[in-house]
Amino acid sequence: MIDTLTILFKETNIELTPLQIQQFQKYYELLIEWNEKINLTAITESKEVAIKHFFDSVTLLMNVNVKSNAKLIDVGTGAGFPSIPIKIMRPDINITLLDSLNKRLVFLTEVCTQLNIKADIIHKRAEEGGRDKKLREMFDIAVSRAVANLNTLSEYCMPYVKVGGTFVAMKGKNGAEELKSAEKAIKLLSGEVSDVSEFKLPNGDERTIITIKKFKNCPKQYPRQSVKIKNDPLV
Repeated sequence: MIDTLTILFKETNIELTPLQIQQFQKYYELLIEWNEKINLTAITESKEVAIKHFFDSVTLLMNVNVKSNAKLIDVGTGAGFPSIPIKIMRPDINITLLDSLNKRLVFLTEVCTQLNIKADIIHKRAEEGGRDKKLREMFDIAVSRAVANLNTLSEYCMPYVKVGGTFVAMKGKNGAEELKSAEKAIKLLSGEVSDVSEFKLPNGDERTIITIKKFKNCPKQYPRQSVKIKNDPLV
């Protein structure tokens, strides 16, 4: 796994430090170990994990300008992607891991302990966190690799972003198409698209990173209840 990851980064002129190599290796070992107990990922083959989880997560840093000591929240973090690989590569970034499933957060607590990295770990549904005064509009960046359509995902994520901050949606090959149907939602949530990056991973998988800037506070009625978001999306 590490050989694959090292080669991938070298091809983008990034040299992994010994500590980063150690952290990625330990992360992989924990992912495989815990995946036997709880459902974390269907991707377990070492080369695929290196490309589709670790390298893919770090493509955010290759396509988005993240300022020093930025506060980043990973909404629906799952097994910690993309935030933990980002933290490994950029230890200055302050990460918050938010997920609705507590057993995933138990896993992430163990990962952070074993990798000796600091993170705030929060057990909440995305829409609950977006209404929490301690979290609402408190982050420079909200990011998600979730599979929800962009119009729905925007309502979950935009409330976390400070005015002047950024929501980054990490999507697959249909990201640009999703963006067309999400334009109204993004505008209602006080955002405007600043960049769309389309590229391929080394294995040929297509990716789209959509960067949305927030220009004013979100209207207070957003996010709505989860049932409302799913059944009546902002389109």
